[in-house]
Amino acid sequence: MISQTLPEHIAIIMDGNGRWAKERGLKRTAGHEQGAKVVRDITEHCAKIGIDYLTLYAFSTENWNRPKLEVEFLMKLLERYLQNEKEIYLKNNIRFKAIGDLSKFSLSLQKIINEVQTQTTACTAMTQILALNYGSRDEITRAVNKVIATNKQITQENIEANLDTAGIPDVDLLIRTSGEVRISNFLLWQSAYAEMFFTNTYWPEFHPNELDDIISDFGKRQRRFGGV
Repeated sequence: MISQTLPEHIAIIMDGNGRWAKERGLKRTAGHEQGAKVVRDITEHCAKIGIDYLTLYAFSTENWNRPKLEVEFLMKLLERYLQNEKEIYLKNNIRFKAIGDLSKFSLSLQKIINEVQTQTTACTAMTQILALNYGSRDEITRAVNKVIATNKQITQENIEANLDTAGIPDVDLLIRTSGEVRISNFLLWQSAYAEMFFTNTYWPEFHPNELDDIISDFGKRQRRFGGV
């Protein structure tokens, strides 16, 4: 059973695809394929239990440094995932949104991203946010430059209004899989007061039941937001 105190916004660093595959004598691409299936399972589960926002770290600004063939595979996987998920989003009333610098992607991938965002705009059960070519420092830099370009004062409110996540509530619960204990340039601004959980489970093995357990623990934590 999950706690009655649900986080409004869950963010997940989906880590461990490559190691999961390696331990099974498989290619890293097999880990990414399985990881994509888990994305669907976790997304559908979050929508079912009443989570409003789910942000998944899918491809970082640093991931371009991976081997060329792996990057090419990830781009094709992302394109195929979005094409396949359109009906799933609509069936489950899930809105899709992408954050990050999308200009670095191919025109065909940008087109699919924009199409899925447009087609799911009216969905209201939950918003799934994929962080694509995303880095928090890059996001904050871009936001500050937007504020400067409009000749407005650099304030917290003006920066927030120009972040990729403008209009989306801050992260309540941040999860990282695979045993690594760091947040890797992910939603630094938005996670200022997030509760953090680190699990040794590789992402391809991450199950809705484990998410429920984490949410239950989240409900037991006392969040003070700097107060007493």
